[in-house]
Amino acid sequence: MSAQALLYDGPVIDAHQHFWDPVRNHHPWLTEEGVIPFRYGDYAAIRRPFLPPEYRQLTRGHNVIGSVYVETEWDPADPLGEVRYACGLAEEYGLPNAIVAQAWLDRDDWPQLAAVYGAAPMVRSVRHKPGGPASPREVGSVPTLMASDSWRQGFALLGAHGLHFDLQTPWWNAEEALQLALDFPDTTIILNHLSLPADRSQEALLAWRRALARMASAPNMRVKISGFGQAGIAWTVESNRWIVREAIAIFGPERAMFASNFPVDSLCVDFDTMYRGFKTIVADLPEPDQRRLFLDTATETYSLQGNG
Repeated sequence: MSAQALLYDGPVIDAHQHFWDPVRNHHPWLTEEGVIPFRYGDYAAIRRPFLPPEYRQLTRGHNVIGSVYVETEWDPADPLGEVRYACGLAEEYGLPNAIVAQAWLDRDDWPQLAAVYGAAPMVRSVRHKPGGPASPREVGSVPTLMASDSWRQGFALLGAHGLHFDLQTPWWNAEEALQLALDFPDTTIILNHLSLPADRSQEALLAWRRALARMASAPNMRVKISGFGQAGIAWTVESNRWIVREAIAIFGPERAMFASNFPVDSLCVDFDTMYRGFKTIVADLPEPDQRRLFLDTATETYSLQGNG
């Protein structure tokens, strides 16, 4: 039997991706003059519409049966507009199948918005990036929103409305993230993009691994294996195998899920290379574990019943 035949060929849920049309809708970072500092460098190539027909073309050959739409830093004055937009795409194209909505947990209108999200059929989770220190050296001197009383009061509303929280924060904020998870044990927290292991020095990778293990000690924490490309460096199995396998070993396949972060990660890798790489990296794992990573964990986390 060839190595190719051993690769996972079952159904896939892409647990983190984006659709947008900056020609029609206002996304400040995509539509306004100037650019923001971006971890992949020049992002001009994605300042254009990216919609389900193109996504289906890019993912052909990988049996993607569903996806989770994650908020796109849409106009913050109109978060419900983004939910309506994503629901419209789902009605027209059959994708996405669940939504991680934009949230501003410390805003006065959050209690009302939380109730609307909790009743929305496709909204499963929300995201509000908590900011904070830009490097490990700043930890302790620059707080994140996770330490803010008003932000935590907003976070406390998630459980009452049956909402999860998608947390995007770098690994050096692990202690604040862990404390958040321990203080709200009934709220599922999904760590985005492996907590951003951008620095690939041995020292940084070992610190990242310790931080990931600390966060994984909270049973309500899960992780998305996604969004860890490097600007200007080819995405390869060899350069990413250790990171992926360490994350799986720490969280276990039942709390980890693969995701593309497309079209953002198209800046550093094409979809086929990424997902063929994922399949290669885990080809020696038992088939049920592979299925969890590609399908079951995302299906359970985002309540995508009936898939697969």
